[in-house]
Amino acid sequence: MVAALAAALFVLFTGFNDAGALVGIGLRARGLRPGAALVMLTVAVVAVPAVLGAAVATTLTTRLVSFGSDRTPLLVGIAVAVAVTVALAARRLPTSLTLALIGGISGAGIAARADVDWVVIGTVLVMAALAPFVGGFAALLLSRLVARTPAPRGAGRRLRWLHIAGFAACCVAYGANDGQKMLAVYAAVHATSPQSYATALWPQVVIGGCFLTGALLGVRRLAASIGGGLASAQQDAVVVTEMSGAAVVLGTAALGAPVSMTQSLSGAMIGTGLARKTRRVRWRSVLRLGAAWLLTLPTALVAAAAASAALSAFR
Repeated sequence: MVAALAAALFVLFTGFNDAGALVGIGLRARGLRPGAALVMLTVAVVAVPAVLGAAVATTLTTRLVSFGSDRTPLLVGIAVAVAVTVALAARRLPTSLTLALIGGISGAGIAARADVDWVVIGTVLVMAALAPFVGGFAALLLSRLVARTPAPRGAGRRLRWLHIAGFAACCVAYGANDGQKMLAVYAAVHATSPQSYATALWPQVVIGGCFLTGALLGVRRLAASIGGGLASAQQDAVVVTEMSGAAVVLGTAALGAPVSMTQSLSGAMIGTGLARKTRRVRWRSVLRLGAAWLLTLPTALVAAAAASAALSAFR
């Protein structure tokens, strides 16, 4: 009972932490209503792992660190990741729970002397670091291509449909990658494989319901911090941001590498701002966001290692 409650609370917090960033960007352009956007995102969280697989969730639960039969250090790492994210969010910084999870799980594994796969961890960290830059570069190129393409008749209506398609792509990418941390935690708490829960009815109903509840609680607070904090945006810029960010996250999902959707979209948003004029990018917000990301993973790693070591000493 306690384990089930802990998993549900984690999913609730993930919805609170993540949904505002995704939906906030989607609502910056015409064509989407808040309710429809939240439903699309929740459906993707539930349905995409069942269709495309749970490779990212498997990486988080077993490929980074092999804890064997003792799952306690893994649960400690998850708890510390949430605590670090909450602490940074209290300072109104849009944090990456995915980065915190990677750091927390790795730190707990080191302290517990578990089998840590440094090759996998290094690969995941490199991809996580590159994702915002790749998203920004892709958005920069796509923005310049769009700027040089003559607008056809009815371009405004087509752009609205492209916006809906772009947001749908972001939802699918989130469900295939970043959102699978919920599935990973749910599986870890219940000592089962992520893939088995990806196709199970009741776990997915719980995940979808808790995620939507958390999203409804947190969407207003987080929408402004990401959606309007990095660069001013027009309708075409929002579409380019969505398409570029989704492409990066889907690409890394195919490799089973956890990558933050927020980071990729933020990088893409900066790319669209640079394509117009450098002054459109709010560099102070960019630096503040980057500093929060740089703090998240090492803080979670050290804190989880300390917590796991302390727990081992008392066991």
